[in-house]
Amino acid sequence: MKTTQKRGGRTQAGKRNIKKGSCLLCEAPSVKYQFIEEHPEFNVYLQCRALGVSYSGYYDWRSRPPSARQIEDERLLGKLVECFNDNEQTYGVPRLTKELKESGEPVNHKRVARLKRENNIYPKQFKAFVVTTDSSHGKPVANNLLNREFKVEEANQVWVSDITYIPTSTGWIYLAVIIDLYSRAVIGWQLAEHMKAELVCDAVKMAQARRGCLPKLFHSDRGCQYVSEELESLLVGVTISMSRKGNCWDNAVAESFFGTLKTEHVNFENYFNLREARMSLFRYIEGFYNRKRRHSHLDYKAPMIFEESAA
Repeated sequence: MKTTQKRGGRTQAGKRNIKKGSCLLCEAPSVKYQFIEEHPEFNVYLQCRALGVSYSGYYDWRSRPPSARQIEDERLLGKLVECFNDNEQTYGVPRLTKELKESGEPVNHKRVARLKRENNIYPKQFKAFVVTTDSSHGKPVANNLLNREFKVEEANQVWVSDITYIPTSTGWIYLAVIIDLYSRAVIGWQLAEHMKAELVCDAVKMAQARRGCLPKLFHSDRGCQYVSEELESLLVGVTISMSRKGNCWDNAVAESFFGTLKTEHVNFENYFNLREARMSLFRYIEGFYNRKRRHSHLDYKAPMIFEESAA
């Protein structure tokens, strides 16, 4: 992530990205003066002539004290960068605006967007991840009872689950998660070097221990782990729902979590082995995602904060 701090409209690190010289010629004199100051490698006098501004006017501009707005922008930018870094450089304009407002900064989204744009502050970007479902097992599968009804009214009504691959220097490892649809909290997860039914069962056991119960409905894809006898024996009395074949949107909440996890965290890590990955994922899932990361579905509250406020 590259950020650019300003003083009085002037950058302290990095330079403004002027896409076309013709665009700069149409700008106000102050913008042209800013460009000249950011390019000391060129002769000031020649730049002034080329841009059609006064040589003396440039030095008058440099000697002016920053305006009250520029001073306030600089102060707010410091808060914005701090907030951005505190949240693993993952927040865009809506989450940053919400975070700043709750910290006592009376700021609107337009100003946050402008400061981000002017200072090249951009969240981490998405990279594709590998699909893990193996539904070629020939075993009976459940119908899609969830039917994409992802909004529920209480905790432990519906849990959804999925598995994804994570690369390490010593080979692939596999993460299974259990998510409560009510709050989008990851209430159970397990990491292993295999994709056996035990992987999902351990995640379910963690969720059950944390919640003290099982859900009314458990939804997953059609993977062989989810039709295993081991999992079936754990979920006695629970209604089972499964996505339609080849339809990832039927399990969109779990897929979305993995997208977020990869985008914001895993794709920027280089894990050596299972142990290192487990420690890193614990920090992200338990320390950041569940407790701190603002979720758009929850009116920009973190999952566990949402549950606590609704209790």
